[in-house]
Amino acid sequence: MKLIAGIDEAGRGPLAGPVVAAAVVLDPSKPISGLGDSKKLTESRRAILSLEIWDKAMVGVGIAEPEEIDRLNILQATMVAMRRALINLPVVADYALIDGNRIPDHLPCPAEYIIKGDAKEANIGAASIIAKTLRDQLMVKASERFPGYGFERHKGYPSQTHRDFLEQAGPCPIHRLSYAPVERARLQKLHRERQFPRVDVGKLVRP
Repeated sequence: MKLIAGIDEAGRGPLAGPVVAAAVVLDPSKPISGLGDSKKLTESRRAILSLEIWDKAMVGVGIAEPEEIDRLNILQATMVAMRRALINLPVVADYALIDGNRIPDHLPCPAEYIIKGDAKEANIGAASIIAKTLRDQLMVKASERFPGYGFERHKGYPSQTHRDFLEQAGPCPIHRLSYAPVERARLQKLHRERQFPRVDVGKLVRP
């Protein structure tokens, strides 16, 4: 039996956090119903399916952090995350089906891309669910380290509340500085600090 991996990613559009990719090889003897585009599923349904996929299938995950996104650009960082996901499978896949219109370089097996593959191939749909669920979990944890931005709600996507707080507070360490709204907020904060520098009260000399 050929081992065919489905690969998908989550997190290309957010202003903050990593891009996460997953590779999934399904077991025909352990069918999973309801697989498909993770964006069309409710959060609770994704969570249930994610647990079932981890239990019944073979899963690999790849992550590209914000600094890699800034250094490589989001497209290349996504390709890196996809390659890592395929390599991190507990088995060596014979073939890979990749959602989108590009194939990462240096994969350990032959591959083809499928546009809107998460709605066409069950293994890509499963990878979409794993990637989305894991990334959401990472952003909820990030909200504990960086409160105020609302990562637990919008998961780093450019919602109005996120953009408003970003402009007020400036970027945090997991923001993507190569994204225009983030860089603009960084420069605005730098400008404000230069106009109104902080005064260290402890160093003031009393008359």
